[in-house]
Amino acid sequence: MAKILTLTLNPALDVTVSLEALRTGAVNRASAQHSHAAGKGLNVAQVLADLGHELSVSGFLGLDNLAPFDALMQRRGFVDGFIRVPGETRSNIKLVEHGGQVTDINGPGPEVDEAARQALLDRLDQLAPGHDVVVVAGSLPRGISTQWLEALLIRLKAMGLKVAFDSSGAALEAGLRAVPWLVKPNTEELGEVLGTPVHGFAEQREAAQRLIGQGIEHVVVSQGEQGVNWFSRGAVLQGLPPQVTIASTVGAGDSLLAGMVHGLLAGEAAEQTLRRATAIAAQAVSQIGFGINDRAQLARFETEVRIQTPSAEQEGEQ
Repeated sequence: MAKILTLTLNPALDVTVSLEALRTGAVNRASAQHSHAAGKGLNVAQVLADLGHELSVSGFLGLDNLAPFDALMQRRGFVDGFIRVPGETRSNIKLVEHGGQVTDINGPGPEVDEAARQALLDRLDQLAPGHDVVVVAGSLPRGISTQWLEALLIRLKAMGLKVAFDSSGAALEAGLRAVPWLVKPNTEELGEVLGTPVHGFAEQREAAQRLIGQGIEHVVVSQGEQGVNWFSRGAVLQGLPPQVTIASTVGAGDSLLAGMVHGLLAGEAAEQTLRRATAIAAQAVSQIGFGINDRAQLARFETEVRIQTPSAEQEGEQ
């Protein structure tokens, strides 16, 4: 299997609270509560580890609440490349209603100063060579500019690494300028950075062709329960997920990204890559937490995923 580095610049302690229905301005009684060391890159790393890869993880962690993150890395056997900074790693509260709707309350994260930024670059210069791909995912903490992020991605590419990138807003816009190997926006994120709606297939295809024309090899557009569209040079595939009982949508996109990276690095047929990635994402929404915890269920979901090429109606839609 491959050696993979994931970079989480703004990790989080995810506190997932389950409740029947959220009533704003009132006292709500939770039916369950779970805490997880998380952040998009760490979520991706857990799925990739379950798929058999060797993982290194890096980014910034606050010194004041290290224990859950240290425990995760030790339990998973990750190579720890994180830079510790003063303060707390942020907490993200996920209010998950019985019907699957999720309300996020995301903390700001610690301040990252110039010394910490340079320490991360020095750590990556030592750690990154020899890896097959680096997954850079998530938001930016305070002290990290979009210009610094763009330069970081270019630096990683110069080391010979394939860069898979997943973010949103100004960070996604900066990341696209660095021309990564793969990007995985959802429809809202892609439409925001391109300044045009991309909810329809024709709109997505036009947007993806623009990015592919700039040198990005794979554009993976996630659409929640409507599935995923995968655009690459000269090829388009759609993955339609099975119907599942939704426990939480947290981590679904990260699981999809991990599945795509796995299949591409393994050189699998495109249909199989997308089939498994779509099934992994479907399994993610059926559980609380991250990783592949039920192999039999995943195999069943794979058989229920539909892979298709766009229809004539979709090709011509406006």
